[in-house]
Amino acid sequence: MSDRSLRGMRLGAQSMETEQGVEPAPRQDVEYVCEDGERIVVTFSAEAEIPATWTSPTGKEGVLVDGSKPDAEPEKAARTHWDMLLERRSTEELEEILEERLKQLRQRRGEKVA
Repeated sequence: MSDRSLRGMRLGAQSMETEQGVEPAPRQDVEYVCEDGERIVVTFSAEAEIPATWTSPTGKEGVLVDGSKPDAEPEKAARTHWDMLLERRSTEELEEILEERLKQLRQRRGEKVA
C-alpha cells in the first residue's frame, strides 16, 4: 500500500497557476528624504495618492523629494496691485476717481474741461 500512496498538496500553500501572461499593475517609485539625508524609496500604485511625508523603518520622517505634493493645495497666484485695489474699491468708484484725476490733469495742462 505504501507504494501507491498519493502525494497531495498543502491547502493554500502553493498555487497551481503559472505567472505566464500575467502583467503586474502599473507602479511608481517615490523618493523621500529625511533631515539627516537618509533616502527612502517607496513603491506605490500608479493610481495611488502620494503622501507628502513618509516615516522610514528607522522612525524618521521623510519629505517628498521632488516637492510636488499631489494632495497639497495648489499654489496661489501672486496678488497684483490691481487685485489689491479691487479688494478696497469697486469698479464704479475707480472710474469716478479716474475721471476726477483726468479732469485735474487737463486743468493743469490748460486744456478746456467740459
